[in-house]
Amino acid sequence: MTEEGKFREKASILHKIAKKKCQVEDANGVMDKNLPNSSSVEVEVTPPMNGTAGQEGDAGEDEEDDDQPLSLAWPETNRKRAAYLFLFPIVFSLWITLPDARKQSSKKFFPLTFVGSICWIAAFSYLMVWWAHQVGETIGITEEIMGLTILAAGTSIPDLITSVIVARKGLGDMAVSSSVGSNIFDITVGLPFPWLLYSCIHNLSPVAVSSNGLFCAIVLLFIMLLFVIISIAACKWKMSKLLGFIMFLLYIVFLVVSVLLEDRVITCPVSV
Repeated sequence: MTEEGKFREKASILHKIAKKKCQVEDANGVMDKNLPNSSSVEVEVTPPMNGTAGQEGDAGEDEEDDDQPLSLAWPETNRKRAAYLFLFPIVFSLWITLPDARKQSSKKFFPLTFVGSICWIAAFSYLMVWWAHQVGETIGITEEIMGLTILAAGTSIPDLITSVIVARKGLGDMAVSSSVGSNIFDITVGLPFPWLLYSCIHNLSPVAVSSNGLFCAIVLLFIMLLFVIISIAACKWKMSKLLGFIMFLLYIVFLVVSVLLEDRVITCPVSV
């Protein structure tokens, strides 16, 4: 059933309820409303766009454009032209190597697009880590701090984009689940899988993991998770500006304490 059909069904049900109420009032001496039959009622329905019924404008146009195949045509505005030139090396590489599954002729190649996208993500991730390491060595920033700041932000941007997209469509549960599930996937798959490959290649030898204040950082992470749950409950389980400010403040606190632990300004009583 389409979105328009669902809205027409709901409108019909509401009309029947209103008609029944009017009939009860008429039986009690109130003038009959003479409502028409609900089956013949014409209801003008605008399906929801980005989570808001009847919303029109740039949001709806953006959603419609996302369903269209990728076009490398020269944009019309200067702002779009600047973004076009900046992103052209990446977009062109993806366009030339990955079939666009939004095209009718390329829909059957969606497994190739999926696998190819994962390969490109791996390549971009390798370049990001390599460049961040080189920049850190050049300006004198340790790898731990680069990981807590630059790499953490870089790897979280895709999660941010996907969460914003589904949240604008009214799927708040999916947005929150994505942000939580991605971190769980990183810890349970993203870290162990490369270590498992390393061990298999090197005769099952263990991988030594050491970091200043790692134990305290993990404990701090659980404490921050507890504060996050308390903050959401205090805001009555609603995403508000106050909750956003609290989350941003918690991130700054976690970042500062983690950096102090890594630089041994604060000594962790348990070392690993």
